[in-house]
Amino acid sequence: MKKWLTGALLLGIACLTLAQDWPVAKPIRLIVAYPAGGVSDQMARALADKLTVQLGTPVLVENKAGAGGSLGVDAVAKAAADGYTLGFAAISPLSLDPHLGSALVDPQSVAPVVSVMYSPVLLLGTSASKATDFKELIGMARQQPGALRLATAGQGSLGHLMLEQIQAAAQVQITHIPYKGGGQQINDALGGQFEVLTVNATAAVLQHIKAGKLRPLAVGAPARLDALPDVPTLAELQQPDANRWSLFGIYAPARTAPAIIARFNTEVNKALALPDIRSGLRAGGNQPTGGSSAEFARQIAQESESNARIIRAAGIVRGN
Repeated sequence: MKKWLTGALLLGIACLTLAQDWPVAKPIRLIVAYPAGGVSDQMARALADKLTVQLGTPVLVENKAGAGGSLGVDAVAKAAADGYTLGFAAISPLSLDPHLGSALVDPQSVAPVVSVMYSPVLLLGTSASKATDFKELIGMARQQPGALRLATAGQGSLGHLMLEQIQAAAQVQITHIPYKGGGQQINDALGGQFEVLTVNATAAVLQHIKAGKLRPLAVGAPARLDALPDVPTLAELQQPDANRWSLFGIYAPARTAPAIIARFNTEVNKALALPDIRSGLRAGGNQPTGGSSAEFARQIAQESESNARIIRAAGIVRGN
């Protein structure tokens, strides 16, 4: 018992020393699991600039896109657990993919560090639809089962899960049109190739809404958006299970010292409190989050449990 206590004490002292010494004059890699130029990449680079100043060592962004963010998260999982490689990605590779039979990452191989932002999922009408609000959309779906077409970013995507929950709650049938990513989906939406779509909020999408090319019917988010104050959340529309949004955060390799994770968590929360970071996010319809690493881990676990339930009930298999 005495030896165990001595070992635990020495380990605690070592972790504290590591936190005090980290980071030394050595760059920190922040792997972004998406291509350069997107909302997540822009946010990661803005954070990296702030963290470089706060930590006194360069924080360098490295893009590693593919498999819906899983390739980037996998690179983090396989990196040395020394605090010099972290990753920025949505939680879907950990909370969604494992239930679709397509997981590249073991959720236990990374440690949640801090939640950074959430990206609302917008439910939008196109020129092919006459629905002016969610109630009218559901009414049309009831009158003509299967006639309404709803496009998402893909089979098993967050938008697809939202659609399944809407159909189950409203007892309607809507035809799912799965795309492979968002670029072609938006182009076809602007061309009226289907009636409805789900898409994450971005500055470009908000511009299309402002120009009247796309019509907001509802939003998946914890609260109404500043950019769309008149558009209700799906929770307000008695669709609480469909009220879903994309949560993004920072991860470390699973074996990273808790003291380093705690320090990085503190610094990211400090950066997220800065007015220019918050205003930059909100300009694109996204919202800053933050909080403890334990809270972020709980959010991932809760989302994973919810996704598993929906996927089982709807019989969703990616690729089918």
